[in-house]
Amino acid sequence: MRIGYLGGSITEQAGWRPKTLAWFQSQYLKAHVTEINAAIGGTGSDLGVYRLQHDVLQFKPHLLFVEFAVNDSGAAPDRIHKAIEGIVRQTWRADPTTDICFVYTLTEGMLGDLQSGKFPRAASAMEDVADHYNIPSIHMGLEVARLQQAGKVVFRGALPQTPDENAANGGRIVFSGDGVHPYPETGHQLYLESIVRSMAQISKVGVARRHALPAPLDRDNWEQAKMIPLSAADLSSGWKKLDPASHPLAKRFQVRTPELWKANKAGDSIQFKFRGTSASIYDLLGPDCGQVSVQFDDRPAEVHPLFDAFSNYHRLATLGIADGAVLGVHSVTITILPGQPDKLKILHQRLENAAIKELDPAVYNDTAWYAGALLIIGEIVK
Repeated sequence: MRIGYLGGSITEQAGWRPKTLAWFQSQYLKAHVTEINAAIGGTGSDLGVYRLQHDVLQFKPHLLFVEFAVNDSGAAPDRIHKAIEGIVRQTWRADPTTDICFVYTLTEGMLGDLQSGKFPRAASAMEDVADHYNIPSIHMGLEVARLQQAGKVVFRGALPQTPDENAANGGRIVFSGDGVHPYPETGHQLYLESIVRSMAQISKVGVARRHALPAPLDRDNWEQAKMIPLSAADLSSGWKKLDPASHPLAKRFQVRTPELWKANKAGDSIQFKFRGTSASIYDLLGPDCGQVSVQFDDRPAEVHPLFDAFSNYHRLATLGIADGAVLGVHSVTITILPGQPDKLKILHQRLENAAIKELDPAVYNDTAWYAGALLIIGEIVK
């Protein structure tokens, strides 16, 4: 039995994901229960819908948990509808016997809504999709909010390390250190308990079956979202495909990207055409990255930095090109520019002078671009 976990950093933690996996293993002793860990910190359903096939569906899950209520909290409800519905329809197109369960986590800022009997916006939008497709959902934060209101949970604080510290805390459960990510020992344990309670209820009404796909809730949903290897585009001669056996970044990100390419000379470019409505590039931000010019159809070119305040290390990102364009054939040209963004100024948004002085300037002195895939709603046109 393969259980997929698609979500953000709360799912990526050593928390509710491995805890629920262990619980399922304890419940089904005659089954070999394994996980498909498809969690990436800082990402929402708008990326999850593109990476679903590569990160989850190719491994043929029997059960899929979808967790994006926190990272989608700033997204518009119609955008959440499109992405989440795309995840559902892609999953059941691939295998209609796969069961899906939405799970909702929370942040400190969501406590007021839950305690007044309201779902926060992102979870509420996802419930629209859950209702339309008869998908069960579990709000793992409801009991947390109730306990916090009753004075039994401290939502943000230091985890007591000794019996004396726990006694001084009145024995209250300290949920998280940052108001978002639960402590594995406490907050994630509450998340586990919510799933165990809920599975007991779900099992009373759930039956093994093929899930029929009704008419879409939103006919413009992102069911056609695809991750396409970068080599499907026309790459200039400066691009080099990185080998995971010898390149540390290719090795580090090989689970998430179908391939990883690098170019770092001004004028190096990517060109492609697609028939559809949206396009972006699945790439990396990092210390040695530069900036690019994006040309979409006949619109004026736009400059996009490949560097932000967290770019003292490499991490996955998306370079947006077109979102919600008119359905048709579109052309894209993206070119590396000769200059760099003001990296020192950007780092100062997050880091203090002392921290910045510890960084090696040589690591930042390049105009590199690392890219792995095209993210398309539609089809590539050759």
